[in-house]
Amino acid sequence: MKYVILYTMEGCPHCVNFKNMLKEGNIKFEERDIENYEEEYKNFVEVTSNEYLPAFTLINIENKNDPEVELYAPDDDFENLNEAVEIINNFLI
Repeated sequence: MKYVILYTMEGCPHCVNFKNMLKEGNIKFEERDIENYEEEYKNFVEVTSNEYLPAFTLINIENKNDPEVELYAPDDDFENLNEAVEIINNFLI
């Protein structure tokens, strides 16, 4: 099973655009508003040293004994939203 966790913030135009791009591509994701998932997002920022949004986590639990978790933050891991969608698509293949 593969999961896409998307970190967003209310009022963030890039977040709205990214969610719309994912929906248009029929990509399922779980949205986590950083106000409601404050501690989880704080941990994300600590690991990535990046607090820009939208950001996302990819989780692959096909091997339950050794799940794979990848964190992606803007500017460090992708330059634009199209690149981010491509990363997610490649993960889900």
